[in-house]
Amino acid sequence: MSRVFNFSAGPAVLPEPVLRRAAAEMLDWNGSGMSVMEMSHRGKEFIAIHAEAEALLRELLGIPGNYKVLFMQGGAIGENAIVPMNLIGRTGRADYVSTGDWSERSLAEARKFGTVNVAATSQDTNFTRIPARDTWRLDPGAAYVHVCSNETIRGVQYHWTPDTAGVPLVADMSSDILSRPIDVSRYGLIYAGAQKNMGPSGLTVVIVRDDLLGHALPITPSAFDYRLQAEHDSMYNTPPTYAIYVAGLVLRHVKDLGGLPAVEQHNRAKAKLLYDFLDQSRFFRNEVALQDRSLMNIPFHLKDTALDAAFLKGAQDRGMVQLKGHRISGGMRASIYNAMPIEGVQALVKYMQEFEREHG
Repeated sequence: MSRVFNFSAGPAVLPEPVLRRAAAEMLDWNGSGMSVMEMSHRGKEFIAIHAEAEALLRELLGIPGNYKVLFMQGGAIGENAIVPMNLIGRTGRADYVSTGDWSERSLAEARKFGTVNVAATSQDTNFTRIPARDTWRLDPGAAYVHVCSNETIRGVQYHWTPDTAGVPLVADMSSDILSRPIDVSRYGLIYAGAQKNMGPSGLTVVIVRDDLLGHALPITPSAFDYRLQAEHDSMYNTPPTYAIYVAGLVLRHVKDLGGLPAVEQHNRAKAKLLYDFLDQSRFFRNEVALQDRSLMNIPFHLKDTALDAAFLKGAQDRGMVQLKGHRISGGMRASIYNAMPIEGVQALVKYMQEFEREHG
């Protein structure tokens, strides 16, 4: 069997040991005689799987005891609505910082449920930077401040935690959760689709501080009410059981690697390889401000866009797939999440060097 280097922005590459274990346990989990896909979510077997996944996530992220962990569905786009349905009712207003296309989608959804103030935006630079904190115009009466910690399309990432002057900070961390240590206590709520660094699509993790529960708008569907989900241990409705199981395997794998400090070191080494090449190249370019470059998603463009198709075909012929950039930004994009081995980035840089010599 030959596996490719998969640079997809998501669903993304998973650790091979996790895939092998999931395959081995497909028909019979832990002597139960059942696949996890077949288990009742209220049976003792799945309850154990669920509890271990939550415990591992709490350990790896250092989640304080006054936060609930919810395993939900709907992805980050679903949370774009579910967050304001649960939080904006506290004051009727919310602040959003726009650093890219996913931030824009978040604030557009929030406007359906209350008054949204765009506290800062980098739209004037085509979303190639994070607005400096001293330019933010925050509303002290806002129910929360929303940011997207890593924008997958444009490739910008927060390398600092915003001070929001006591207003709860909400972060969409779909594309960089588990990629480095964070201080969860600095946030009121974190949400993340699992399909980048945590597991397969279908699972959305919400980490929410206790005092933010119980403020859902009357229109909020019961399955999306954080308080109800917390009271029912994420079992108010049937959770995405198999995705939770695989996420648990990924979390165990991350712990075995040495936890988030080791993962961050690995991610920084990969990103440095590619950025170092891009910075010395006159044939490829990355347009993101140096201090805001993402460690997860690295977009780049060829000097001659007419060569894009040839570049992508050559990459595929060499076992490197999903390098085409998002339709919004064009060009190429290398998504190098946790499970991308450094050998994949080395192979990509070697190919880029060859392509530049041939066409530059």
